[in-house]
Amino acid sequence: MPIMRIFKLIILVSFLVLIGCRMGVPVAATATPMSDQITGILTSEDTAHAAGCESLTRSSRESIGDPYFNGLGNGGYDATHYTLELDVDMESGLLSATVVMDATASVDLAAFNLDFLGFDIASINIDGTQVAFTRSGRELSITPRDAIEASASFRVEVVYSGVPQPGDDPTAPVQLGWSRYENGVFVASQPAGASLWYPVNDHPCDKATYTIRVTVPEPYAVAANGLLVGEEDHGDTRTFIWEASDPTASYLVTVNIAEFDRIESQGLNGLPLRNYYPSRFGERGRQAFTIGAFGRQAQMIEVFSDLFGPYPLEAYGAVVADTELTFALETQTLSLFGSHNIDIGRESLVAHELAHQWFGNSVSLEKWEDIWLSEGFATYAEWLWQEHTTSAEDRDRTISSAYQAILDNDFLPPGRPPKDDLLNPGVYLRGAMTLHALRLEVGDDTFFLTLRTYTDRLKYGNATTEEFIAIAEEVSGQELSDFFDSWLYANDMPPIPQMGLEQR
Repeated sequence: MPIMRIFKLIILVSFLVLIGCRMGVPVAATATPMSDQITGILTSEDTAHAAGCESLTRSSRESIGDPYFNGLGNGGYDATHYTLELDVDMESGLLSATVVMDATASVDLAAFNLDFLGFDIASINIDGTQVAFTRSGRELSITPRDAIEASASFRVEVVYSGVPQPGDDPTAPVQLGWSRYENGVFVASQPAGASLWYPVNDHPCDKATYTIRVTVPEPYAVAANGLLVGEEDHGDTRTFIWEASDPTASYLVTVNIAEFDRIESQGLNGLPLRNYYPSRFGERGRQAFTIGAFGRQAQMIEVFSDLFGPYPLEAYGAVVADTELTFALETQTLSLFGSHNIDIGRESLVAHELAHQWFGNSVSLEKWEDIWLSEGFATYAEWLWQEHTTSAEDRDRTISSAYQAILDNDFLPPGRPPKDDLLNPGVYLRGAMTLHALRLEVGDDTFFLTLRTYTDRLKYGNATTEEFIAIAEEVSGQELSDFFDSWLYANDMPPIPQMGLEQR
């Protein structure tokens, strides 16, 4: 695991505060990993770059063709809505499920694929008619009775069951998918874990809205994406119904099951804030979300809305799994944290996952190669929050320390990270440093107008590094190709003369 080798360097201990996302594996996972099958989605070195989300989804080929994940995603159709009906046996771990995908064909479809690994499939229907299917690895190939014409809407229903098996991520040491622990379940899927628990077009290029219905035994509760719109009491079991009405990338879909307490409040302009923590924490849990690190969510949303543009989603909050996780994840509208954050939660980590709701969630990646557009931006948001709560001088001390850490440890440039080390520290720290250098290059007014233009123009869509650079040049009126080449792709990090930071 290359990222863990890097983090043996003693100086990086202090930067675990800054690099809060996906820096390790859950310590309490119980299922057998499927790393050999996950690794098969990594592409070869000569795979061509993705040609844009729209053109890729219009292709009839089996894969969207992400340059880093050749096996992820499928062309030929646009998924518009998923309905997940999940019945969970908490003792055995058995998941009995019916998943419905509503989609529109972008080309004539004699057959099409979904991403789905594991489970026993009982049946697949298209518009109520049972159809044939075959499986090869995570490719589920479906053949309709009659070809689906381009522009036609269709509905696919997959009925399946089994015990979900989480998988190892070849790009970073994080366990993916549906993970069980002693008293519950959490789901974390970046980048390729959604298809380990439901059939899906598993790439950010094909976002969709979601209905998530989960039935669990009493006294368990379910926290998922969007808004809780209903509960059905069946005596010994209860069904929780969640609606996510904003377009959501598959890796950001989550289901969390435990004995939870819930705290509700409102943020800017009446934004619903709903937070979940394990009931056993009692008053300690309540304080973490009122006077602790999570208690400043509403203020962070207000500050970031001013800097980045209006909060783009229908709700926000956090869910704390009742197990210690060595990572956090920005699952859409409901960020996931481990139980140690109840007592030692850090505002920087809370700010990081919140900022992803703009950078990564609303504006998602078109190709995984551009991960700095997500992690670099969220890391810089930590520094902006520090600037707001303490001082610019304090922020500059943090930036100076980060700059020196990058030099001392030869962190890689963030623009084209290695495929087998996608979430390396350079993506976070040097990605954030790129943004601060841009801010100094163009001035505060232009810099923050660039961010607001980017989040507004690409809201609910997908972005590339090239698009961000084009917007920065448009807003600033400057030619910035040399600037971005030096910060994103050159091995030697440029100096920041205004801060007295340079290679020595």
